[in-house]
Parts: sequence; structure tokens; C-alpha cells
Amino acid sequence: MGVVIPLDKGRNQAASLAPLMALVADDMDGVNELIMQRVVSNVELIPELARHLIDSGGKRIRPMLTIAAAQMCGYEGKHHIKLASSVEFMHTATLLHDDVVDESDMRRGNKTARILWGNEASVLVGDFLLGQAFKMMVETGSLDCLAVLSDAAAVIAEGEVMQLAAAQHITTTEDAYLAVIKAKTAALFAAAAHVGGIISDQSSEKRSALDSYGRNLGLVFQLIDDALDYSGDADAMGKSVGDDFREGKITLPVVLTYRRGNDDERKFWKRALEDGDQRDGDLEHAISLMKQHNALEDTISRAHHYGAIACDALEIFPACPQKTALMEVVRFCVSRSF
Repeated sequence: MGVVIPLDKGRNQAASLAPLMALVADDMDGVNELIMQRVVSNVELIPELARHLIDSGGKRIRPMLTIAAAQMCGYEGKHHIKLASSVEFMHTATLLHDDVVDESDMRRGNKTARILWGNEASVLVGDFLLGQAFKMMVETGSLDCLAVLSDAAAVIAEGEVMQLAAAQHITTTEDAYLAVIKAKTAALFAAAAHVGGIISDQSSEKRSALDSYGRNLGLVFQLIDDALDYSGDADAMGKSVGDDFREGKITLPVVLTYRRGNDDERKFWKRALEDGDQRDGDLEHAISLMKQHNALEDTISRAHHYGAIACDALEIFPACPQKTALMEVVRFCVSRSF
């Protein structure tokens, strides 16, 4: 397919986040320092729980997008540090809330905050982080940035509710699932890149291009995540293969396999995911059906499609190291194994 060609350049070289990380390293030091400052509280549990998740790893792709976009656009101030920190706090808050909703026990190879401190503490500390995120947005003095990030926060919450509804119906369509991940995942990627252009006082055309880049990169990230849950390496991912299956999540590999299956196969999916009646060997059978119907391969193919759109969105910008690194991020997300 022609749309995949932009991602094939340099196929013989492993895609990496290293170029981006090198370019944003100094500014990310500022982000990390600010994050540590903003989790300080007289309520002892707040910094303890927040730092558990912040220190547990993670790629920090979202705040790096903000920094790299601002750099690419020639920004020379310091407000991009606060915006990147806000983005990371928003992401961290959604993780805390997600783990409660999904009843998850592990994240990035560690016990989730809800297991260590309880659901109530996890939700409330997530709320604290959101509050700190919005304080930093206000401190930048940019109403446009505040508008974009606050809108993303609302859209993400809508996506969470949409996912709850979708999780109850095995007949969810691909369009309906894409609507969920556009809200739940892609919205924050889009906002992260977008505000880098806003704070740099770029034209509406370039701001829209950054929004498109981030949004499509977010779709790539989530679709590969969906595929990895049934085909990845548990040690590399920091979680067990099949967690989505065990939690009854309806993701794109499931949607495609269900649609392409026969009546007996659809009854299996309804029992295992919609009814929650899972038995020994069900995960292995699910993976076998996905392979039989090319669902994992086609999920990855969709990711390539959105990755090509993300790269095309950046073509409006002149050549520079940041542009090259942001395109490399797309290649990394398409080919990642964790």
C-alpha cells in the first residue's frame, strides 16, 4: 500500500526514541524537576502515590512532543516546560483513574497504585494532579493553550465513558472503537503537539498540522498497544500478555476477529468477553482465532496508515533535526515491541 511507504525508509535500522530524547534532554530535565516540585504536598500520601507512578518508567512521549514541537517552531521561552509538565500530569491522572476503572493489578511491571493504596486514594490523587496541571496551564498566560488542553481533558473523560459502553457489547463496530481511542488516547497526543505550536505563535495552518500529527500518532500508539496485548513480550511490556482479554476489553483485534468469524466463534467471544465467563485455554483460543482471521496483522496495517498521515502532516515544516526526530517517533511507535 502506498500510504505505508513513508514509514519504510530506514527499515534496516531499528526505529528509536533516542534522536528525540537527545534533542529534548535539557528541557525534559526541567520538566522532571517541575513535576517533582508540583507533587509536593502537606498530605503525605499525595507525593508518595504520585511518585510511585511517575518513577515507574514510561516513555514520556507526550511531554516530549510538546517540547519538540516548540523547538521545531523556534520557541525560545520557558512556558513550554510548564505545558509539557501539564501534559504529563494529565496523562498520569488518567492512568490512575484507568487502573481503578479497569481493576488493573499491574502497570509497567509494578503493582498499581490502587493495589498499594486503594481505589479512593488513586482517584483523589489523580484529581490532585489534574488540578496541578491546570494551574500550570494558567501560569503560562495562554488562553489558547488552556482551551486546547482543557478540551482534551473533557474529550478524554468522554472517551472513558464511551469505552465503558463499548466494553459491554461485543458487536462494537470498528468505527465505534476508533471513536473511543480518538477520544481516550489520541486527544492528548494531539493537544501535546498542538500547544507546542500555540506557545510558539505559529499560524493556524501549522497548529492544525501539529494537531493532526499528534492525533494520528496517538492512534498508531493505541492500535499497536492493542496488537501487542495479544502478541507482545510480557517482560518487555511490563504486563502480562492478554490483560485486555482478561479485563474483557473490546479492542480492534477483537472487533475484527468477531466480525470475520462464524457463529460458533462469535458465541465464544460473547461468552468470554461480554458475559465474562472465561475458562482455561480461552486466551490461547482467542489468539489462534486472531491469527486465523489476520486481525493482528490488519490492526498493525491500520497503524501504518495513520502513521503515514502523521508524517505527512509534518511536511509543512522546514527540514530540521526536530522534524526528523518526530518522524522517527512514528516509526518507533509502529514497530515497537513494548
